[in-house]
Amino acid sequence: MTGRTLALDDDLYRYLLDVSLRESPLLKRLREETAHLSMSRWQIAPEQGQFMSLLVQLTGARRLLEIGTFTGYSAICLASAMPSDGQLICCDLPGDYNAIARRYWHEAGLLERIDLRLAPALETLTALERGGQGDSFDLIFIDADKANYPVYLEHALALVRPGGLILFDNVLWSGRVLESQPDSADTRAIQSLNRRLKNDARIDLSLLPIGDGLTLCRKR
Repeated sequence: MTGRTLALDDDLYRYLLDVSLRESPLLKRLREETAHLSMSRWQIAPEQGQFMSLLVQLTGARRLLEIGTFTGYSAICLASAMPSDGQLICCDLPGDYNAIARRYWHEAGLLERIDLRLAPALETLTALERGGQGDSFDLIFIDADKANYPVYLEHALALVRPGGLILFDNVLWSGRVLESQPDSADTRAIQSLNRRLKNDARIDLSLLPIGDGLTLCRKR
């Protein structure tokens, strides 16, 4: 027995995947194709994608928002778990990887459920708020430019409904959150976000050591 979270060495991590991961052949192909890209580090871990799918199913979420989409792996995990009338809005910048995402979404039969908006995410979020969509999303997943994480928090709280979930990826930042005087604006932003969330009375909170760290916030 242990009173703290286990550290996973390579063997234990492989065991975790072996006994629990139900990754579809399509998702596996997408992950393997993404691994060849120079930005492959942006890809979420497969067990994290499966966990987020379960969250969508558990909550019955049907209006979802994703900030940072890349090649579309997490979007498939989220959209495939929604009811058939659900919608996922994805915010990302134009890039060659957009075509990869759309190709796999089409193959997965999810194109009609996913609305990809190619613009700076802050512009898209502001437009959603001005369009009267505040308090209307069931779940928001944030995995984009880390320097804007504290700003994304405020937009997410405006857009998610009471009782809805906000998920922040990379909140452990490969251990760089422990740096006392980080040079990186991204690291400083994640540190700031983590400290702010700890005492934010607007949410219920849990930080999970899955992938690179995933924080779950339930809007009160």
